[in-house]
Amino acid sequence: MDDGIDWQDAFQCGSYIAGGSAYPDRWVAEAQAFRDLTNNEIGVAYGDAPRETVDFFWPRQSPKGLAVFVHGGYWHRFDPASWSHFAQGALALGWAVALPGYTLAPDARVSQITHQVARAIDMAAMRVMGPIRLAGHSAGGHLVCRMVCADTPLSPATITRITRVVSISGVHDLRPIRLHSMNDILGMDQDEAIAESPALLQPLPDVSVSAWVGARERPEFLRQAALLSEAWTTDTRAVPLVVEPERHHFDVIDGLRDPAHPLAQSFVGD
Repeated sequence: MDDGIDWQDAFQCGSYIAGGSAYPDRWVAEAQAFRDLTNNEIGVAYGDAPRETVDFFWPRQSPKGLAVFVHGGYWHRFDPASWSHFAQGALALGWAVALPGYTLAPDARVSQITHQVARAIDMAAMRVMGPIRLAGHSAGGHLVCRMVCADTPLSPATITRITRVVSISGVHDLRPIRLHSMNDILGMDQDEAIAESPALLQPLPDVSVSAWVGARERPEFLRQAALLSEAWTTDTRAVPLVVEPERHHFDVIDGLRDPAHPLAQSFVGD
């Protein structure tokens, strides 16, 4: 397909960020330091596969509800252990925080990962009462949006408790992913790309959704955020597009660590 767009470059983030290669190691170290200081349960199983686990972080008091953060990595990288510290803001605001793991591609297809994340959230919802908020970064943004599509794999009991979703630099139209070399790992065909693209699906009613993205992100991520906002906004429902100044793909999630930051407030604020 020759559409004049270099799709290989469009989804490349690290090489456009100063010191981009250092972020993963920094995340691992900061996540471990956070775990050492918090009340947590690491690796609670929700299934039989090795990566079918959830990391829980518990506030000092009875939780206000359940805040779920789903990590990114283009569905084939990372695990919850790299992201623990991004629970900090929600935890400080009194929420129990769950970070689901999932089987990475090529051992699972994107559609299978969607169902794994749903099972993880269903399990977490059984352990924590109250409202449920969802946030996810990059591929995680895709996954939390899939939870509130009309064909959601979540249980009805869980769906009724979800009040807010924040997609942070999410991928909402998967069709261009098929034009990138990562699809050698994902193995996604056109039918799956369409079926798993939130921007091409109908959202559930009565759930607040926002699309958050950094102003210094690659143009494709700006487009993906705007696309969700446009596709899911109706006469009776607004899906705000928030473009945070001076943020890029790797630091746009930092606001989750500060309970007073607008991103943390958008996620779990009153």
